Amino acid sequence: MMKTTYIKRSIEHILKRAAKEFPAVVLTGPRQSGKTTVLKNLFAGTHRYVSLELPDIRSIALHDPHGFLDTYPPPVIYDEMQYVPELLPYIKNRIDSKRNTTGQFLLTGSQNILLMQRVTESLAGRAAMLKLLPFSMREACGSPHTPLPWESVAPGPHSKKSMPHNNLWNNFIRGFYPELVANPGRDIFLWHAGYAQTYLERDIRTLRHVGDLTQFQIFMRALAARSAQLLSLSDLARDLGIAVNTVKAWLSVLEATYQIIIIRPYFANIGKRLVKTPKVYFMDVGTLCYLVGLKDPEHAARGPLSGAIFETAVLSEIAKRYIHKGIDPQLYFWRTATGTEVDIVIEDGGQLVPVEIKHSSTPQPAMASAIKTFQKDFGKNTAAGYIIHTGKNRLPLGAGITALPFAEM
Repeated sequence: MMKTTYIKRSIEHILKRAAKEFPAVVLTGPRQSGKTTVLKNLFAGTHRYVSLELPDIRSIALHDPHGFLDTYPPPVIYDEMQYVPELLPYIKNRIDSKRNTTGQFLLTGSQNILLMQRVTESLAGRAAMLKLLPFSMREACGSPHTPLPWESVAPGPHSKKSMPHNNLWNNFIRGFYPELVANPGRDIFLWHAGYAQTYLERDIRTLRHVGDLTQFQIFMRALAARSAQLLSLSDLARDLGIAVNTVKAWLSVLEATYQIIIIRPYFANIGKRLVKTPKVYFMDVGTLCYLVGLKDPEHAARGPLSGAIFETAVLSEIAKRYIHKGIDPQLYFWRTATGTEVDIVIEDGGQLVPVEIKHSSTPQPAMASAIKTFQKDFGKNTAAGYIIHTGKNRLPLGAGITALPFAEM
């Protein structure tokens, strides 16, 4: 069997730094996002590896935690920590006995709802909390540290390598989970079908918020059809014949298990952001395409959901960049009462970066009108604006506005 080549991740820099500064590091993220692979690669020479998914190992950890920690002492990687959260108080005691020793425990987990509550209770102040999502486009291209245009500093070497234009929609259909990136020959429909079933059976079935898995799967498909759109909870509830509170609970499940990201409208008054209608995006564009039944790149590029798919891909790329640097991304959209809208507003370095997303290969100056309005309204608080498009050329579209090909991201 051919050995799979390790593909570098943009989170590596912050992972190594966190392990030097904290007694524990907790790396969460969706299933199959590469958590185990990146930790094994970075810490193979210093940390032993223990999987808590194995029933015999799990049994020892549950019934004899002191003996387990003696058998598998730090420095150690405990993989799939969500299976034995009861071990966390004992890990806390071990950390407190050697509080100044960093990098003792590296923990991974995929069920954010249950695991993070336990981690917060047991390891507050003792652990760095990081997230790993599927590959970004730049990681898949082998350019994990290339900064986004508005980023002034990014760790590590920079590269100008970009995704060939004609591969964009093929990659959107496939998505960016590591197994699909590393194995181009995999049947993507079978992989996504298996992933969705595993997600439902192993992550969702255990959560009290979800009783009917079939209805939850229908909910996911209905939500996918609304990706990159304003999300009316009451409309979605009515269409599915479920209560609005159920929609809210299920959205929180998808968000906490890293399947979606919700962004809210930007207001200078922070309180208003919390009560206005949000937009929802799937974190992996391949998951989105699978849920809406798209298998052909040409159909995806020219079909009625093409704009939403492209906008989802851009939003996901931006979010991953910040999350893999250990930063909670401050992403919003902006919409006026008259309908003028900027797709993404990024709070970065004290300034607001307006980004418009256009499913067009020929950017025109008229496409910059909403950004110009935003820059005028917010004045000195705004940075340069960008229009992300599907074409090949980077072009100026007026003072402080650049048309940027998605392939360059």
